[in-house]
Amino acid sequence: MTPADLSSTVARAVRRAVEDGELPAETGVPERVVIERTRPGGVGDYATPVAFHVAKTVGSAPRHVADVLARRLGGVAGIERVEVTGAGFLNFTLAPRSAAGLVREVLLRGPRYGYADDAVEAEPFCWAPTAGFRQRAVHEAVVRILRSQGREDGGALPGVAPVARRDGDVAATYGRDAATWAVLAVPARETPQFGAGLLVQDESSEFFLVRYAHARAKALGRAAARLGFGAEPAEPAEPAEAEAPALLRLLAEHPLVLEAAAHHRAPERLTRQLVAVADELLDFQHCVLPKGDEKPSAAHRARLALAEAAGTVLAGGLALLGIDAPDCL
Repeated sequence: MTPADLSSTVARAVRRAVEDGELPAETGVPERVVIERTRPGGVGDYATPVAFHVAKTVGSAPRHVADVLARRLGGVAGIERVEVTGAGFLNFTLAPRSAAGLVREVLLRGPRYGYADDAVEAEPFCWAPTAGFRQRAVHEAVVRILRSQGREDGGALPGVAPVARRDGDVAATYGRDAATWAVLAVPARETPQFGAGLLVQDESSEFFLVRYAHARAKALGRAAARLGFGAEPAEPAEPAEAEAPALLRLLAEHPLVLEAAAHHRAPERLTRQLVAVADELLDFQHCVLPKGDEKPSAAHRARLALAEAAGTVLAGGLALLGIDAPDCL
């Protein structure tokens, strides 16, 4: 079970609890449930405050709602354990997921991996002449992320703090993509940082790092083709031998990051995710191709598949931000 699957599973449990009379008929059933990674020191892998939101609609105690849902969710395939903590937080430990299945899903979905089934393309944007560069960049990114999760782009969009110089100067000085990254990498109400670091062509620049990691994934695929092999997801001989567990975890959580970015209207959550994926991919890249006289093996094909899946996530995330993902840097 993926974190995104868990969100829909919890929403379904609420609906069925209402249908079976365990929760009052007037209970508001959420279309989507916010699932977040458990914070350090917490219980399980993921947690949700859904019981608090449900309890508000019926004037019930969150703990009672959480206990009802925990009983229903405890036997669901893919969930190893459900625990209720505090006043009504639901905490989940998920069963280990197949690494090959995850990589295969990412490659199959392509840049739309993490999109909701009812995702729609954002309409072309029309702006008044007075709209500033930062306002356009933030609002367009938010709308694209919302649409990727099947949500309408109505409602309150984030208020945007002005930049310290004229917008046109920012885009002209640093380039549209770099300037866009700078304004999206911080919460909309904070002041973005511009400087020579945006133009640096090394891994000290997060903007460069993310696009470079995507280009490296593409380069690995080209090099593998010259060596006569391609990507093929596969399971390790033993679960404990799974390579790049941190990278696999980030790929598994990508749909959850998109959901949270949409829920909070916060594209900076996506930029942080892309930086983390890029860091792990660049550490992992060195074991993808055969070395010396080594012949390509099933392990190399599986590593290439994982690297290409990471590159796919980077490309899709950059597209949502409105930033190009070049194949070569």
